[in-house]
Amino acid sequence: MPTTPRGPSVRRSPRRRHALPLAALTALALVGACSGPPGAGSTGADAAVKLSADTPAAKGELDSFSWAVYAEPPTLDYIAAFDYPQNTVLSNVCESLMRWTPQLTLAPGLAQKATNPDPTTWVYDLRPDVHFHDGTVMTADDVVYSLGRQTNPDNGAAWAQVFQNVSTVTKTGPLQVTVKLTQPDSQFPQYMATAAGVVAARAGVEAAGKDYGTSGGLDCTGPFKLGAWNKGQSIELDRFDGYWGTRAKSKKAVFTFLTDPSARTNALLTGEADGGYLIPTESYDRLRSSGAGTLYFGEGLSTVNVNVTNMQGVLGDVRVRRALSLALDRAGFVKTGLAGAGSVTGSLTTRAAWAAAPDDVRKDAFEGLTPTTQDVEAAKALIKEAGAAGKTVTVATSSIGQDVSLLATAVQAAGARIGLNVELKTIAPNAFTSLFTDAKAREGIDMFPETYYDSVTDPLDLLANFKTGAFQNYAGFSDPAYDDLVKQATTAYDPARRTAIEAQLQKIASTELLWIPVAEWPTAVFLNKRITGAPTTISYMYYPWAADVGAAR
Repeated sequence: MPTTPRGPSVRRSPRRRHALPLAALTALALVGACSGPPGAGSTGADAAVKLSADTPAAKGELDSFSWAVYAEPPTLDYIAAFDYPQNTVLSNVCESLMRWTPQLTLAPGLAQKATNPDPTTWVYDLRPDVHFHDGTVMTADDVVYSLGRQTNPDNGAAWAQVFQNVSTVTKTGPLQVTVKLTQPDSQFPQYMATAAGVVAARAGVEAAGKDYGTSGGLDCTGPFKLGAWNKGQSIELDRFDGYWGTRAKSKKAVFTFLTDPSARTNALLTGEADGGYLIPTESYDRLRSSGAGTLYFGEGLSTVNVNVTNMQGVLGDVRVRRALSLALDRAGFVKTGLAGAGSVTGSLTTRAAWAAAPDDVRKDAFEGLTPTTQDVEAAKALIKEAGAAGKTVTVATSSIGQDVSLLATAVQAAGARIGLNVELKTIAPNAFTSLFTDAKAREGIDMFPETYYDSVTDPLDLLANFKTGAFQNYAGFSDPAYDDLVKQATTAYDPARRTAIEAQLQKIASTELLWIPVAEWPTAVFLNKRITGAPTTISYMYYPWAADVGAAR
């Protein structure tokens, strides 16, 4: 989804086939079309860390394990699951029609088959004998109801725009659901592997009413069911022995809320927490050298950027945006803000997001983008040419993490080098997320650091943000030609054709410098010596990762 400070995805607009007949586009074809990134390697040409494809498989079962999370989820209702804390927990309890694998590919989920008989029709054939946590059996009626909650405007679902091209969702058999679209939509089937495609028991959701997601069970189908929720402290998940798939290796998973980065790190070092994602960057070296466990890095489909939120003032001149970009010390930020675990980039999208693109398209998509080599003299010349010397730009900052605070400081330093007055406005960590959802919270702010992760392995997930009226198009950029390309990419099922169009979008976003790209940033996960099996990639947002965690010896 969009991202919050640490990278959520706030849902913006949702977003193949070449010679194959449409009827042949089954779930297996989808897996090929949405092939994931390489399993291991570096995060980029100048990366300081190597990516691990996964962690060692578990050797046995556990009674329980504990997991550190940086915040308590406000709700576990799947229609509002748009950020790290919610999805880290929910992915193990609620499942979707399709599944995003640890390799970031698309695979069958609660639907054992997905077919595309014509460009505006998707048919999902459901697995038989799948039980909800209340013991009832999943039917097509539950699917229709669950997707319907996403499209009901009264619910204000975070994923609503995924369904912008959906005309109807209907039951076409006891275990079959058909989705009719108003136009072809290459993004919709991919998003069915996210929280947008979650299926819950209609009876359970209706019985809970407005309390659904905040108390009681969730009545989903995952390998764990919701146990005790100790408000302000922890959430417990209990293994669901009626699960249709591979049984979870641990009887219980306990998620402990540790909002202070130092407290989270200490919990990992002492064994109070067995593991955790979103490791504070300032703790990387300490955890690596502790001997308490292993710090792994995996593909995060995440880029660290400076979000330009106001183009009405001095930043309305692209020369000023380019000057700030040229004066920015990206390498210094990666070293300090990301503790060396990242790579400088001039692209808003990660290379891994282009996994489905032919080699020539991928090469073209990354040629001639935003320069990353610092050039202060050229930046000064642009400021002089734009008549912007001495003018003021306000950047939001927060102590929520070094990816935010140190990037804001780096932007301020860049401004000082070229005669631009960059003022920092400090925002409390618990209020920083409001920048993504509340226009009033952005008043008086021209830019803010944003770590953005893709929720599907497709560059359009990010690039669609600059379409006219898109949720995260805070600066109000509008270009009919760009909008038309977004539409073309959305309607193109064939990955070669779609990514070629997306390469054009990438170049426009770079030329206009709609956001300032800074770095690619991998996912980090720490496991102590007693557990193993958690995936290293961003897949944990929607894949039931906790079921794979078991005894390391």
